[in-house]
Amino acid sequence: MISQTAEYALRAIVHLAQTHPVPQTAANIAERTHVPVPYLSKVMQSLTRVGLVSSQRGLHGGFTLVRRAATFSVLDVITAVEPLHHIRSCPLRIPEHKDGLCMLHGTLEDALQKMEEVYSATPIDKLLDDRNGIKALCGCAKEQLVVVPD
Repeated sequence: MISQTAEYALRAIVHLAQTHPVPQTAANIAERTHVPVPYLSKVMQSLTRVGLVSSQRGLHGGFTLVRRAATFSVLDVITAVEPLHHIRSCPLRIPEHKDGLCMLHGTLEDALQKMEEVYSATPIDKLLDDRNGIKALCGCAKEQLVVVPD
């Protein structure tokens, strides 16, 4: 599983991809993604810091994607806000486990590696496709998107 912060970042990125290239305010993103504004501000700072999102102040300002959604993955977004933590050695620091992980920790690490592969192979634009009437974001139909012209 991913953290709540990572999910919020993914929701924000998907919304920005849906409305690209029109800048979106934090209030608009928060409303459309169901993310509390104070939490969203922290997430958007992280996404801006790593260069996935740009921020422009002023009357026609807001947040936009820096590049096309096809050029970065779900993993890029997740690691921008909270890197995945691999189990490289025994988390309990048991001396007998210094040469390898026990079955439990080895299985958890294998699962994490598989998740990372799927996240890495999934470009953001793939999340925008409607499949069988399923929208990109919960509770946000395309008709509800607010795209503010320049």
